Amino acid sequence: MIESFKLKGVATYKPDGIEINSLKKINFFYGANGCGKTTASNYLTDTSIEKFNECSIQWQGNIPLNTLVYNKAFRDKNFGGSDIAGVFTLGEATTEQVELIRLKKAEFDNEEKQLTGNQKVLKQKNVELDTATSEFTEQCWSLYKKYGDDFKEALQGSLKKKLFKDKILQFSVSASDVEQVLKHELLIEKAKTLLGERPEVYPELPSMNLDLLSRIEQDDIWQTVIVGKSDVDIAAMIDTLGTHDWVNQGRKYLGEDETCPFCQQNTINDAFKAQLERYFDDDFSVQTEKVTLLKENYSQSADELILSLQKLLDTEKNNPHSKLDLEACIPYFHALESAIKSNILGFSEKVEKASLQFDVSPTARALTELQSLIDKANDEIKNHNQLATDFDRETSKFKAEVWQFLADEINDDYKRYKKKVTGLEKAVEQLGKTFAERTEKVATLKTELADLSKNNTSVQPAVDEINRLLKAYGFLNFEIVPSQQLENHYVIQRQDGTLTLDTLSEGEITFITFLYFVQLANGALTQDAVTENRVVVIDDPISSLDSNVLYIVSAIVKQLIKEVKEGSTVKQLLLFTHNVYFHKEASFQGGRSNGCNQTHFWILRKANNITSIQPYEQLNPIESSYELLWREIKEQGNNSCITIQNTMRRILENYFKILGKFSDGDIEAKFKNPQEQQVFRSLLYWINDGSHCLPDDLFIQNQDDTVDIYCSVFKDVFKFSGHIAHYNMMMGVQDEPEVVGELGVDVV
Repeated sequence: MIESFKLKGVATYKPDGIEINSLKKINFFYGANGCGKTTASNYLTDTSIEKFNECSIQWQGNIPLNTLVYNKAFRDKNFGGSDIAGVFTLGEATTEQVELIRLKKAEFDNEEKQLTGNQKVLKQKNVELDTATSEFTEQCWSLYKKYGDDFKEALQGSLKKKLFKDKILQFSVSASDVEQVLKHELLIEKAKTLLGERPEVYPELPSMNLDLLSRIEQDDIWQTVIVGKSDVDIAAMIDTLGTHDWVNQGRKYLGEDETCPFCQQNTINDAFKAQLERYFDDDFSVQTEKVTLLKENYSQSADELILSLQKLLDTEKNNPHSKLDLEACIPYFHALESAIKSNILGFSEKVEKASLQFDVSPTARALTELQSLIDKANDEIKNHNQLATDFDRETSKFKAEVWQFLADEINDDYKRYKKKVTGLEKAVEQLGKTFAERTEKVATLKTELADLSKNNTSVQPAVDEINRLLKAYGFLNFEIVPSQQLENHYVIQRQDGTLTLDTLSEGEITFITFLYFVQLANGALTQDAVTENRVVVIDDPISSLDSNVLYIVSAIVKQLIKEVKEGSTVKQLLLFTHNVYFHKEASFQGGRSNGCNQTHFWILRKANNITSIQPYEQLNPIESSYELLWREIKEQGNNSCITIQNTMRRILENYFKILGKFSDGDIEAKFKNPQEQQVFRSLLYWINDGSHCLPDDLFIQNQDDTVDIYCSVFKDVFKFSGHIAHYNMMMGVQDEPEVVGELGVDVV
């Protein structure tokens, strides 16, 4: 069946087109000539024609059926020459053969129905799968929006949504291994090196010798009191006076004579000199020399260290790629300078005064911190150099780390997506397998059905049926006979044997082509297609027929509708007509003019050379004039008040005067008292005045209020005359017990 079709950009159908949805088994389309009915039937005849490129059609289960269309093109094609192609039917098959074909056809239809259902579910699952994939794709793309500015270069090649999603899926397998996923901050640092031009190799910063200064600073000599020997005669005096360093300094000025360098008296003799030498012995000399040497070594090493550090800081200060934390280094550098200056000053005093004890300012902490900062900078330089040395490999590794980071970021969404998609993919796989098996089975049944039909079909039964209908409906001066020129073809022949196709009236040709079409709808032009399912489209079959044939064609169409509803090879019928009488006759089914759940009604309209369509579902929009009058009463709230009086007058005249032979007096007598009769007469005056006069501007009372009052009196006419059931039927209300108040006005 056709589920829907769209007509767009052709004939009078506007550029955005009209769409006909919710098609049923039986579909009635009413429209005046020129509103686009034939365009629709021509499209359904062959949807591949170039001028219909913008039109579209949707088949149930995406399974197209053979579409048989009756319109002017069909008449011209099949009755444009002297020979008419024969229609194969099952007319010559035995009862057993027909039953066998019927059972095989039922099996085929059931399998095809199952196949359609299977395809529908498969399509639904594919839609769910596509939806889940689309939602996950958008979730993945949100990562790009979040991190694209940071890693755009690393994501090159996957900057389309689908490619981006596929890349996330590729890395989501190991995304749960959180320990291997680098942090965002670290990736940002690596990106600075790897996302751009190939970096250069940086030299490492020089390390410091931390032991030299510390060893000198930690020597016990700085706390040692260096003095002479205590067992010398002069030792007691020197110790008492505390003049060790003064005496030691004076020794430098002793000459060969006996003059004292301090008092300039001749008090120095060889014995005193010997005591001095004994007091300041070799141990004293060794210790003082050690102090001097340590001080000199310390000063030299400290100067070199400060110089190298100062040079390093100055260099890194001007280095735009520096990895050294200069702000952290400066305080420790100044602390180191201060400690070294203090120590050198103390060491110098120790050299002058050997007995002095000095508390050394340790430089170890400042040196350690500085070295730690240098080591940290060197680690970064090494990492950078590693990247620079093996740029391509590291860049590739970095890109993988970025994707791994992104995959881990969306890992929870991935797990939900994977769980859902896995189930859907299994369902799709199983449904696809079932669909393939059913497709194969349907094809096999179709072949078997075609073989059965081929052996039990003939064109003669169709000829006999057409001739029978022609005679039954009074067409006695011609008939269809087998062609002498072509096998399985017909010709139209008069009783005297002459061919008549060129001399038939338009009405006769239209009728005989319609009979031929009906046979074709129940048969086929080839033997193997007789039992194929099909869609039938009928476009204005009675355009030139008289009123008698109108009812004949209506009866044929109604029989076709009945067969479609009950089940036949015709699975769907679309009927287009401009004839109100034919529409009303053909659509009258089972004692009702409205449709059922297998029927849908439409009206095609053309305004300003643009076609539009209005659906009515199961409500038949084509009604008699009398029904239309009642509809105006029923919908008076939505219509103009100007015509309501004329409408009431025509209803009362048609129902009571013409059909019921009631006079105004007869109706008036039905009212029980003079007051009610007076109200009735006022209704007559009002409707007659409104029917035969134009309303003027003398009205002061609200016209809507007047209409409501007289609508109530109009109802009372039917109530008091005993015809309230007719009123309720035409107004579409259920019969209710009523309490009649004064002047016939209902009390609710």
